[in-house]
Amino acid sequence: MARTLGAGLRRVVRAADPVSGRLKGTEAQLAGLVERGLAFRHPRAPHGHFLTPAGHRIREGEDDAAGRSGPEPEGGASGGGTSGSRASGGVFAARVGGEEEAAEGGAARVREVRSAWQGLLELRRMSHPDGATDRPCGWERGHLVQAAALALEAAGHRPAGADAGDGGYRVRETPQPEAVAVYEAEGEALRACAATLEAAGWQAGEYTEPRTRTRYLLASPRRA
Repeated sequence: MARTLGAGLRRVVRAADPVSGRLKGTEAQLAGLVERGLAFRHPRAPHGHFLTPAGHRIREGEDDAAGRSGPEPEGGASGGGTSGSRASGGVFAARVGGEEEAAEGGAARVREVRSAWQGLLELRRMSHPDGATDRPCGWERGHLVQAAALALEAAGHRPAGADAGDGGYRVRETPQPEAVAVYEAEGEALRACAATLEAAGWQAGEYTEPRTRTRYLLASPRRA
């Protein structure tokens, strides 16, 4: 499908918000994406256009291809990933903890995280028939680690650096379906992470690894 898109439509898809999938483009471009099943027009005002699941897959594929072929020309967005504040091409990614490279900090990062979180709340609103924003949506269930990390970072929790001894949260995949593990060095900080995730619509329980005796959270998106 990506190969059938013209350069203009590919740019619109690549420039979509990585979380909410909100699109910006001319009416003709947006209509073209709707016609191809890659976007839809939200029925409620202000009637924005958003990527469909197929559109998100195209966007992720476009990002992967752009990353392999090198930087985009000036003004384009490329790259993708979940291990840093931004991938090489400038795509936002929540910090999952343990990244080798330090993330950009300061006010700019705070604004990026806030914007991503607001975009995710909007995606929840338009994904649920009742317009609810208090429980996770399909995108979060398909991107568990990144979604949980975004909830934590948006609430002000500090992600761990490359040195695990420095503290901070770490979000990791688990063999269990629709569940992630969250680690924190301090018990109080771990409980604070649990409270944040529960407020964001997740279920979180505290457990102990049998071999290492490490305490961790097992968190899953709440369905109702």
